[in-house]
Amino acid sequence: MAILSDGETLGSARASSMEVAGGGGPSLRRRLISGVAVATAAVAPDSSAKISPSSSDNSNTDSGGEDTSSDAETKYPVSFGDVREDETKEEAMIKGVDRSDGMGKIERSLSEKYVFRASSPAHKRVKESPLSSDAIFKQSHAGLVNLCIVLLIAVNSRLIIENLMKYGLLIRAGFWVSSRSLKDWPLLMCWLTLPAFPIGAFLVEKLAWRKIISEPVIVFLHFILTTMEILYPVFVILRCDSAVLSGLALMFSASIVWLKLVSYAHTNYDLRNLYYSAAKDEFPSECPNFDYQYGVSFKALIYFMVAPTLCYQQSYPHNTCIRRGWVIRQFFKWIIFTGVMGFIIEQYINPIVKNSEHPLQGNFLNAIERVLKLSVPVLYVWLCMFYGFFHLWLNILAELLHFGDREFYKDWWNAKTIEEYWRTWNMPVHKWMLRHIYFPCISNGFPKGVAILISFFLSAIFHELCIAVPCHIFRFWAFMGIMFQVPLGIFTRYLQIKFKNSMVGNMIFWFFFCILGQPMCVLLYYHDVMNRRVRTE
Repeated sequence: MAILSDGETLGSARASSMEVAGGGGPSLRRRLISGVAVATAAVAPDSSAKISPSSSDNSNTDSGGEDTSSDAETKYPVSFGDVREDETKEEAMIKGVDRSDGMGKIERSLSEKYVFRASSPAHKRVKESPLSSDAIFKQSHAGLVNLCIVLLIAVNSRLIIENLMKYGLLIRAGFWVSSRSLKDWPLLMCWLTLPAFPIGAFLVEKLAWRKIISEPVIVFLHFILTTMEILYPVFVILRCDSAVLSGLALMFSASIVWLKLVSYAHTNYDLRNLYYSAAKDEFPSECPNFDYQYGVSFKALIYFMVAPTLCYQQSYPHNTCIRRGWVIRQFFKWIIFTGVMGFIIEQYINPIVKNSEHPLQGNFLNAIERVLKLSVPVLYVWLCMFYGFFHLWLNILAELLHFGDREFYKDWWNAKTIEEYWRTWNMPVHKWMLRHIYFPCISNGFPKGVAILISFFLSAIFHELCIAVPCHIFRFWAFMGIMFQVPLGIFTRYLQIKFKNSMVGNMIFWFFFCILGQPMCVLLYYHDVMNRRVRTE
C-alpha cells in the first residue's frame, strides 16, 4: 500500500515498465535487474548483505563495455544511517532516516522503490509473544499497571457511592476528639513526662564517661531506667479506663523511647570501650575507624530523640536546606491519607465487625466470609498507614531536621519470603534489631536461628504490649501472630528454593499477612474488647 500511495514512485515504475515493454534495450534491462538485486540485498535477513563494487560493475556493463550504472551504486554499500543493530531495515526506513549526503538520497530512493514491495519478507527472526512465559518479564507493563490503577479507582468509587446511598455517612462527630478523649488527661501527662527518662540516661552516661561510677552500676541504672520507662505508661493506661486510640498512641510513643534509650546506652558503652582501647594502644588494627569522641553531648541526645531513627550515633548525614514547599505538600498529603483512613474505618470496618461473630466461637463459614469481607478495607487502612507514616511523616520530620538518610523502607511489596518482608518494610526497626540484638547474639556465639528467634520474640512482646494494654485484655493474639512468622518464614523460604519462583512466596506473603492475618486479629481483639465491656458493665 505504501508504494501505491507514492505518486512519484508509481510514475517512475510505470515509465520503467513501458520502456521495458517497448524494448528499451539490453542495457536498460540489465539496469532493472541490478536494481532488483539491490532491493533483494536490502531486505535480506542478513543485515550485513551489501553490494560489492565488482558485482555491480559486472552486472551493469553492457556488451560494449560501457558502464551505465551510477557511481554511487557501485561505490557505496546499502546502509540505513544511525539505527540499532537489532532493527530491521524496514523499521529504520519507517522511522524516516534522513541523511544530507548523496548516499542518503540513494538509500531513500531504494527504500521507496523496493522495500515496501509485496515480495519483501515480513518474518525474519524467531520472536516470542510479549505475554509468553519466556518474554513476560522482559517487557514493560506500565500500561497494564495504569489500567489496574484506573480500574481500582473506578470500582472503589462505585462501591463508595453505593455504600453512601445505602447506609448514609456513618462517621460520628466525635470520631477524633470526644468527651471521653478529654478525660484521658493522665495519658497526656504521662506522654509529657516521658522525656525525663532520656535525661536520666544522659546523666548516667555523663557519670560513666567521667569514671565516677563503675560499669556494673551503669548497666544496672540503664536497666532500671528502660524498665521504668515502659512500665510507667502501662500502669497509667491500665489504671485509667482510657480510649483505645489514646492508649495505642501512648504505648507507641513509649516503645519508640524505649528503643532509643537501649540504643543510646548500648552505643555509648561500645564507644567507651573503643576509646579506652585506643588510649591503651589496644585498638585492633583491623578495626575500622569509628567516629567517636570523648564524652556525651546533650544536644546530640535531643537531636537523636526527635530524629526519625532508632539507632544512636553522634553525627548523622545532613541535608543543607529545607524545601518548604515540599514540606507543605507532604503535610497536606498526610492530612488527606489520615482522613481516608478514618473514613474507611468508620464507613466500612466498624459496620463489618459489629455484624460479625467471634471467629473462634461462631459458624466457621460465616467467620471466613467476615474475614474475607474485612480484608479489603483493612488492607487499604494498612497501606494508608504505611504511606502516611513511613513515607510522608518520617520524610517531613527528616526534612525539618536536615536528616539525610531517608531509607525508611525498601520494596517490601516484592518480598519473596516472610523474612525478606521483615527486612525491608520497617528499616528503622530492622537496623535497630541488627545492631543491638542480632549482631550481639552472633558475636556471643549464638546460632543464626537462635538470634532470629530472639529478635522475633522481642518484636512479639512489643506488638502485644502496644495492642493488649490499650485494649485492657491479654489474649496474646498479637504475640502468637508475630511468633507464627518464624515457621511461616521457613515455609516460604522452602517454597522459594523448591519452585525457584518469586511469585509463589510473594503470593503466600500477601495471603497470610494481609488477606487472612490482619482481619483475623481485628475480629479477635474487637470481640474480646466487647466481651470485656459487657462483663465490666
